[in-house]
Amino acid sequence: MEYSVLMTVYKKDKPIYLKKSILSMLNQSMQTNEFVIVKDGPITAELQEVIDSIDRDFSGIIKQVDLKENVGLGVALNEGLKICTNDVVARMDADDISLSTRCERQLKEFEQNSELDIVGCSVDEFIGHENNIICTRLVPETHEEIYKYAKQRDPFNHPTVMYRKSKVLAIGGYKDLRKNQDTDLWIRMLMDGCRTKNINQSLFLFRFEEDTYKRRKNWINTKLLIATRYNAFKIGFSSFTDFLRVLFVQLLIYIMPIGFQKWIYKKYLRSHREVNHVSN
Repeated sequence: MEYSVLMTVYKKDKPIYLKKSILSMLNQSMQTNEFVIVKDGPITAELQEVIDSIDRDFSGIIKQVDLKENVGLGVALNEGLKICTNDVVARMDADDISLSTRCERQLKEFEQNSELDIVGCSVDEFIGHENNIICTRLVPETHEEIYKYAKQRDPFNHPTVMYRKSKVLAIGGYKDLRKNQDTDLWIRMLMDGCRTKNINQSLFLFRFEEDTYKRRKNWINTKLLIATRYNAFKIGFSSFTDFLRVLFVQLLIYIMPIGFQKWIYKKYLRSHREVNHVSN
């Protein structure tokens, strides 16, 4: 089964992270025949050189899409989806790392169950070097568990998913939202009857910076997430009780000190592991 890789690049991305990220997808055990990179507005010369250098080494694989201005993740991904020629598309972010068997494992799920529309996996989060794993974000495995979980929390780690382009476009693609484009997409795809699964194994390394907590403790981010969850209630996906629980937790995280946010995040939202190394 052939698949496309879809990534967006922004001017503030770091070249060294971008290179590792792209190569982790080009060196998969089941290799792609198409890697679509959408430049979300003008990027730096250093980032462009990373892309061009890899393009020379993997001739004919990379397709570059240049957007004249920064339009945001959702709109940029929609532009990339238009370019992807394969129906199965693997998402990837510009600073994370996919383990070498990620795509092979996900493609096997699609081959074993032709009804699947989204396949994701758990992730290991790391700080600094990829061997410095701090915790794991587990996600629900079966479709029934995913549907229930999605009423209050994201059931997928966005950059890990493989999905069917046709299904994403059938519901209008990503919405032009400043934040939580993926949250909104999962809700609409699930309501449209899409079948889903997560692989109960970490096949992905997510870069967790020390200032991530500060970036998330932001009123705009909090307000937009609450709005997305309120919309999920309005369209009948979740109950008012589900919305109230999200509202309470998000307001609590915003009001309380960062130390409390870290405690909630580590104690309830992540699973800590005894290992400090993951082999790629």
